[in-house]
Amino acid sequence: MRSYDEYCSLAKALDLVGDRWTLLVVRELSLRGPARYTDLRNGLPGIATNLLADRLRDLEAAGLVAREEAPPPVATTLFKLTPRGEGLKPALDQLMLWGLPLMVEDKEGDAVRSHWLAGAIELMLSDTRADDDPVTLELRTGDEPIAVVAKGGVVSASLGAVGDADAILTGPPRPILGLLLGLAERADVEAQGVAIEGDPAALSRFAAVDAAAAAFAAG
Repeated sequence: MRSYDEYCSLAKALDLVGDRWTLLVVRELSLRGPARYTDLRNGLPGIATNLLADRLRDLEAAGLVAREEAPPPVATTLFKLTPRGEGLKPALDQLMLWGLPLMVEDKEGDAVRSHWLAGAIELMLSDTRADDDPVTLELRTGDEPIAVVAKGGVVSASLGAVGDADAILTGPPRPILGLLLGLAERADVEAQGVAIEGDPAALSRFAAVDAAAAAFAAG
């Protein structure tokens, strides 16, 4: 592991997590929880398997990642963040928000994983009517469906289909995010390939956290 050899907290932090792919390994473990090597490999398209092994070894040596043995029937090695590794989550959240303007344009060939979007959605959206009954959306974008729930003033997102969703949005991720953030009209996103089923009024339950909307719009 290379070092900047500087007596500076930022430089020392980057000594540990500044190499290419390292923070994305942390992202995967933060979003997934304990994960198998194959799960991490799937969530990091483009990384060489030997480089992933190197990054995990470096993170273990730094005390940010630990291994645990899953009980049967899984019976495999899982990687998880240590409490010290979990301490990186606020920094990851801020980087995700900072990067929102860069998501206004999706480059052809960019990989998409639904759990990445689910993590961003929880940061970007708020529940506009905390006292009303819960509302659930199913987003069919990326590699798996995403369930988005507004309940009690909080928006949560998880992977999986919803049997009784109030509304279902199917299409590319960028216009779907624009619609949920209130930065695009229904007719505009439908013209970009988004299909909306169910009750469109359910969308009014969701609003952008101000910082998220401003960041996305800035792009």
